[in-house]
Amino acid sequence: MTVSSHAATQIDEFDEKGFLVLRGLLPAEFVRRLTREVDHWVDSGLRQRSIDACLCPERSPEPEAVELEMAAHGELVAYPPLLELLESENLLGPAFVFHHLHSDRRPPGAPGKPWHHDYEQRPQRHRRLPMVHVLHYVQGLRPGMGALAVLPGSHHEVAEKDARSHLGTGVLPGESLITELPPGSAVVLHSALFHTRRATDASASGEPDRYLIDASYCRTGELWPPVKPYWRRILAAGRKLRDGQERWQELFEERHFSAYESQGAGRAA
Repeated sequence: MTVSSHAATQIDEFDEKGFLVLRGLLPAEFVRRLTREVDHWVDSGLRQRSIDACLCPERSPEPEAVELEMAAHGELVAYPPLLELLESENLLGPAFVFHHLHSDRRPPGAPGKPWHHDYEQRPQRHRRLPMVHVLHYVQGLRPGMGALAVLPGSHHEVAEKDARSHLGTGVLPGESLITELPPGSAVVLHSALFHTRRATDASASGEPDRYLIDASYCRTGELWPPVKPYWRRILAAGRKLRDGQERWQELFEERHFSAYESQGAGRAA
């Protein structure tokens, strides 16, 4: 992948800051296909059923479909320009595995999410291996749609996910605020970076919905805890999509994961 000089600088600074912004990563037709799939995922009730199956697996059946079984979502998690970028030694390096994916659509007036990080380790012990979350803002971001705030450098701390949740979505010294992105853009976060989603503007009734597809990957080298009870099915769907392709053969391999534990398994969807 040929990256711009600005993107190259962000990659060089990733270890220090813990995030980078990829404006307009996805072409317009791909964005349209993903938007239709997110609409289907939300409107059909599949998103809620996937959440229920994670939060209450003893009472809720496994959903009849997973995100990777939708064509454009399957293409997104193995999108070559993105995977080539993640291969940088400053990000994940050449050996990494897909961890999980979730899609959402939030209307104007939706609440925010307090400061947190998403590094999957229970309990939190070290940061020897990187994990990243790629936040795909399918329809972009505009002021009033719910800004993303990040705390540069905080990924070097070894802290529990909710260590700053008592601060709500408040402004923190040194934060970086991302309020405006064109459609098809992505923000790559080191998963241990503290970040928050600010509430959308309830008075902005004319604003479009906020679309987000969140894909996570981690460097191989230790066993990572899965976050969904049906994680093997998700990886199997990924392997089926990549059947016959030689590159990134480890991307959907089960051997990089430990057993599923429901307690503290992180975001369900």
